[in-house]
Amino acid sequence: MGEPIYPSELSLEDGVYLVRLARRSVEHYFEKGEMLRPSDAPEKLMRPGAAFVTIEVFEDYRHRSLRGCIGFIEPRNPLAETVARVAVESAVSDPRFPPMSSAELDNVTFEVSVLSPLIPMPRTPEERLRSVKIGRDGLVAARGIYRGLLLPQVPVEYGWDPETFLSETCLKAGMPPHCWLDQNVEFYRYEARVFREKEPHGEVEERSLEEEFQQLWGREKPP
Repeated sequence: MGEPIYPSELSLEDGVYLVRLARRSVEHYFEKGEMLRPSDAPEKLMRPGAAFVTIEVFEDYRHRSLRGCIGFIEPRNPLAETVARVAVESAVSDPRFPPMSSAELDNVTFEVSVLSPLIPMPRTPEERLRSVKIGRDGLVAARGIYRGLLLPQVPVEYGWDPETFLSETCLKAGMPPHCWLDQNVEFYRYEARVFREKEPHGEVEERSLEEEFQQLWGREKPP
């Protein structure tokens, strides 16, 4: 399958394809009861890639609520196939929500996050805290059977500072919120390119998370 694809290699055109693919995959699943095989994918997007698909109920451009989100943090399969698969899983298999129906498709937007490889973070709390950049990083916390991931858009949307982001990642992993202070808990960061529909069936854009953070919360861009 070749070398894993890095988010930095993607063009806006690639992002448009992946978001359209996510929607097409769910439509195909509702219509045919089977997974879509992306036979029309550009060769580059058939290299291994890690990705999440987020489905949101659309109220207006700035107001959306989560309807499903599932993905893979390791590039085990071709990126296009990964997006097609996790789009369907986000629609019907996210345990936090009942399965979607086809009637909801006109009221939701699709978002695709393509992830970089995981980067180990420092072990000491002080260095760990300094290494987090809101708007750039997603986080993973892991210890034993406990593992949790938060996408980089989450702290932007909630206005979290780095300490809150670390604490919330601990909670996502099923550990106490102060677990990031424990050097035996492994933390990783990663970067992502995020593409989404502006409205259901609408134009696809790439999100600039650092700019969103500044606009939403009136703070300077994180250092």
